[in-house]
Amino acid sequence: MFSHVMLGANDVAQSKKFYDAALGALGVSAGTMDDKGRCFYRTKTGVFALSKPIDGNPACNGNGSTIGFAAESPEAVEAWHKAGLESGGVTCEDPPGVREGGSMKLYLAYLRDPSGNKVCALHWMS
Repeated sequence: MFSHVMLGANDVAQSKKFYDAALGALGVSAGTMDDKGRCFYRTKTGVFALSKPIDGNPACNGNGSTIGFAAESPEAVEAWHKAGLESGGVTCEDPPGVREGGSMKLYLAYLRDPSGNKVCALHWMS
């Protein structure tokens, strides 16, 4: 459904450090910088990118917005959360763990990145 997701970052280098660690824990290669100072993470399922806002205003988080990253296991979610905390992220929501609702059973964790964007790692449980 999505070709890419781009988040605003006030300090792209600081955000790159966070995402290199957090996404690296999920098996994603380190981001690459382009000549415009943007950072791109490319996988076979899509692109995630970081950029200073084009309008010149500070980056800010979207109230009610969350970007979710797929994880292969609960252990991968835990590794993502730990790497993110160690690289400038801030925990938010409930601690990492199982969430159930309707017919869904998920293992997930939430963080705020260095620019305040809310992100999560999610593993669909059977």
